[in-house]
Amino acid sequence: MIDELIRRSIREMVGGGGPPVAFLEPPGDRGLFGAESIAWKVHADFISMMIGGISSLVLQALHPKALAGVWDHSSFREDLKGRLGRTAFFIAATTYGSQEMADNAISRVNQIHRKVTGFDEFNEPYRADDPNLLAWVHLTETRSFMRSYESYRSETLQSQQKDQYFAEMKMLGEKLGAKNLPNTYLATEQTIKQYIPQLHYGDRAKSIIALLDHFPSNLSSKPFVKMISRAGFLNLPDWVYPIIDRPIPGRLERLAISSAIRLMAIPVREALKDGVAAHSLRRVYGSPK
Repeated sequence: MIDELIRRSIREMVGGGGPPVAFLEPPGDRGLFGAESIAWKVHADFISMMIGGISSLVLQALHPKALAGVWDHSSFREDLKGRLGRTAFFIAATTYGSQEMADNAISRVNQIHRKVTGFDEFNEPYRADDPNLLAWVHLTETRSFMRSYESYRSETLQSQQKDQYFAEMKMLGEKLGAKNLPNTYLATEQTIKQYIPQLHYGDRAKSIIALLDHFPSNLSSKPFVKMISRAGFLNLPDWVYPIIDRPIPGRLERLAISSAIRLMAIPVREALKDGVAAHSLRRVYGSPK
């Protein structure tokens, strides 16, 4: 019963259905990264990925041109779950899918980006395939996923493993059109800070961030969803809080949320242990490794 409640709560945030059988084919296909990659390890932890997803969306909302593409060309404000579900599938397909599945997912996104153009809230032109914007989205996502994994996964990654993750993800980012991406954790943090002068906390960003702060959910899923959303906001870099007019979270709040997430993560990980990553391991090795 608890497993089904957990799955229902997750569907409240990102959608999804039954077993991911599409990831079982074709046998032996390693996909983009291979099962020994750090991307496979980090992206397998659904709790930290959901938390990182929230914080990356907060960061992306602060860039007027990146936000304009979502504002003008998507149903994000009306269908938050759908947007997160599509993002979750893209990450799953490119991390764990076969080479063909990954290539198809990348191709679809690139085709969409080529059509997304317009003017931002300052009447400045933007293109979704602008390498500068693509880099911002990539950097905020990878930083957010790694930071969340560090905070909420008890398994510790060594410095070289963390850098390997950013080197692996650089390859994916460049397939999507970003250029000159950093390939270490430190360089990623430094490059993100270079975007600060481009950021703006206007009415559009405020409405998106309010939506993420009060993530829509039904009554039974509300405690789970609220906890994930709060952890997402705590996953932001400290320099972001003054920009969004919030105090830097204190140590006690961080400890309280961290303890609650770690406790909540135990049944979640158990409920999802036969998910996409497990199915993909069967594809690569023929049986669970």
